[in-house]
Amino acid sequence: MQKNNNRLKDFILKIVCDPVLIYTVIVMMSIMYHYKSEHTVIYGIASFIIAGLSFRLFNYMTKHKFIGTMGYIALFLVFIYAVGFAQKKGENSYPLSFGIWFLTPQDVLDYSQWYTIAIFLLFMIFMMSVIYYFTRIRYRIFMGFLIFIIPFAIYGKEYEKMPTYFIIMLAVSYILIMIEFRQLQNTEKIEIVGKKNIWKSVATYAVIFSVVSAIAPKPEIETDREFLDNLIAAEQFTDRLTAMLGVFRDTTDNEQFRSGSNTPVYYVSSQDPMRLKLTTFSTYDYDNDSWSVEDDDRNFMTKFETNNETLRNGLYNFDETGSLTKAILHTAETNPEFAEKYNLSGFSAEQVTVPEKRWISVISNIRGSQFAPVPQFVQDFWSTSYAEEMALIYAGTVYANGETSQRFARDERFVFSYTPDIFFIDSLNKSLVDSMSLNNYTEMLTDAMEVANMEDFLIIYDEMEKYISYSDFLLDYGDSQKIYELAQEITAGCNSDYDKATAIETYFRNNDYIYDLDYRKEKGDNAEDFIFTSKRGVCYEYATAMVLLSRAVGIPARYCEGYNMSRLYNNNVLKTNFMVTSNDAHGFPELYIRGFGWVSFEPTVSSMEDVQQNTTASDALSQAGIMILITALFVVMFILLYPAISHKFFIFRYGKKSPNETVIAVMHRISRLSGADTGYTSQEIARRVFSEWGADIYYTAKLFDMAVYGEAVLNDKDKEKAMDSYIATYEACKEKKRNRNRKIKKSV
Repeated sequence: MQKNNNRLKDFILKIVCDPVLIYTVIVMMSIMYHYKSEHTVIYGIASFIIAGLSFRLFNYMTKHKFIGTMGYIALFLVFIYAVGFAQKKGENSYPLSFGIWFLTPQDVLDYSQWYTIAIFLLFMIFMMSVIYYFTRIRYRIFMGFLIFIIPFAIYGKEYEKMPTYFIIMLAVSYILIMIEFRQLQNTEKIEIVGKKNIWKSVATYAVIFSVVSAIAPKPEIETDREFLDNLIAAEQFTDRLTAMLGVFRDTTDNEQFRSGSNTPVYYVSSQDPMRLKLTTFSTYDYDNDSWSVEDDDRNFMTKFETNNETLRNGLYNFDETGSLTKAILHTAETNPEFAEKYNLSGFSAEQVTVPEKRWISVISNIRGSQFAPVPQFVQDFWSTSYAEEMALIYAGTVYANGETSQRFARDERFVFSYTPDIFFIDSLNKSLVDSMSLNNYTEMLTDAMEVANMEDFLIIYDEMEKYISYSDFLLDYGDSQKIYELAQEITAGCNSDYDKATAIETYFRNNDYIYDLDYRKEKGDNAEDFIFTSKRGVCYEYATAMVLLSRAVGIPARYCEGYNMSRLYNNNVLKTNFMVTSNDAHGFPELYIRGFGWVSFEPTVSSMEDVQQNTTASDALSQAGIMILITALFVVMFILLYPAISHKFFIFRYGKKSPNETVIAVMHRISRLSGADTGYTSQEIARRVFSEWGADIYYTAKLFDMAVYGEAVLNDKDKEKAMDSYIATYEACKEKKRNRNRKIKKSV
């Protein structure tokens, strides 16, 4: 019995169902998702067309070695020409070269259509060639596995998570490819059957593998990626964001906080998570929604060199935590009139509790930064591997000022001492500082200088000069009446600077503000729009808002940029326990608390998106595994029930058909039940059925020949006999399967 199949239909089905082609498309889509997710489907379609046509060429090559090889070389040259063309087009429209674009983390770059096409073509010619060769030509398990992990390596180099559905599709298709093309041979103990007879086993194995690997608990593993990180870091162009934060510039806005990557910036050894400050800005422009620098943000206060002696004794001593508080209280102790005038009677410097110093070591993983990462509440800059002159800016930042290089190198090490952020947790410390901020501060400092001893005088005098400078430009909030009124409302009932600061800090958390990386402000929007209208933004908006609100209640404040240091990561090579990435870039406010000095605050509302992103890949896989399990159960139930349902439906359907249609359908259905292909005649199928199951369908086979070849018109009696033979054959087939299963159980 032979069917006249349409050749074009067979050709299309052969391409569509090609497992190697499907696997190639999945690999390419998973790779291209990394480069531009919204175009993944387009690249998938392109992969299907290009690989489908190329595989036809590869098939031709296997039969015609010389001509086929020439064809492949021609195809390869076409791809190389297309890649070169796309690169040139990209260089004409994009500020970076193709090499820099390829090595730089993609999520910190603007999209380049031509560069993405070039990388697609490069991966396309490579993937379809090696996948085809190591499946259809020369099957190699190891090479197949190396190809399989390439997409994972691309994501892993930037700490990016591959979507769960790609992970599952890659794993399942890899297993199917591995089984489909594995070259086995018959032995005494192993019999190789036709592949069409093992599809159920393969499918079952793939489902079980996916479900078990997804649902099974995974151990928490910390890997030391230091070698890989240093190997694939893009050196001076690793992160555009780092360059923006770590060099002198006159203005800043919120764009640098809207894109980042997991590229390591610093490795840190510290007992505490904290903020690292790089730069400061003092003047806000409502028209442009941007910050700009003043003299205190740029001019240096002192310079110091890194020679052997200073490395032994410490490079620079910052203001000791609580030193101003102690100096004023010590003056009040020794001068009762001063103490009485400013309500400081009964207080003493001995009551101030200063947290013990701790050490922090910061190792840079990028080069090109002009600023050192200064921790909050820094006490001493102890040492660095930078061997030239450095300068301390008035705002408390440190920059490289060498003759041969004014930028810190990669692998630069900085060692500081600091005090943990617990000074104001001590209630007595807070009350001592609060009492000072209730006075006329300038007058109090002036009077203190007149009666203080020399040591205290120097501390108070230095602070007086700085505070006068702060009052000039760090109290400017643009005279916004709306901001002034809200600031007064927020701080109503608060007397001290610190209480006002904490009230403003917590205002955003209690008033429906949302952290939103995807929100884009309208042109012309500024801090007022964020505070009163949108209530959506990133750390830049929150820090800007707190600085302006604080200034509106008389607290000097400035806007700072640097990094949050909160990600625990043990690096056994560098002996560090924190890792700072470009995703940790942060804008935050620093406020001057009278009687103490500068304190950084955190008004930024936690991101629900961050919480969602913290869901591990294991969790996502587990959820996907459950879905696969449910789907597999439905499929299994369908497979188990399908024969009976199909049998009943066939009887019902053809009970209403003509005798000729019924006889022909019965013969085709019995043919499929027996596993006979299109090369068998009706009589051969009848003999096969009788031999296998003992069912007699010879008369039905005769009726079939009469209807098809003799063009006879059959009657209802013929229809009834054909249907009875089908039912008898179906029952015989079922009985045969039951007997076989019983034998298997007994043997087990």
